[in-house]
Amino acid sequence: MAKKKPTFKIESYGTYDQWNRDSGDIPKITKISEEVIFHPDVEFGLVLNIKGGKGTRLDFRVVHPKFNGPDGKPAADFTGEHWVNANTWQFFLGDTVWEPFEDKLGKWRFIIKHDGKVIVDKTLLIKAP
Repeated sequence: MAKKKPTFKIESYGTYDQWNRDSGDIPKITKISEEVIFHPDVEFGLVLNIKGGKGTRLDFRVVHPKFNGPDGKPAADFTGEHWVNANTWQFFLGDTVWEPFEDKLGKWRFIIKHDGKVIVDKTLLIKAP
């Protein structure tokens, strides 16, 4: 019998409570929106709900506004991978802004792939108040 393919659904996107990266808990959504009003330490992104995906890998990329890294050179897009640890799983992909804040305003694009295929391509606009 052929293995069932996992299903993926964006559960929420927008602004979230502060995320504790050391905890297994997904942050709580505070506002669903494609436009995020900036304030220091604002947490934004999306939660992806995965069913039937235990043991599969997700590859992600966060395309951010152009800003310089600590070395003074343009920062590369953020990339990585995430392994799904259960048949029903939630994955938070997000970020926050840090000083200097002005160069973090603009479009942040979140791309998630599974088996080389794009399953999420969501853009959030981080705006000044």
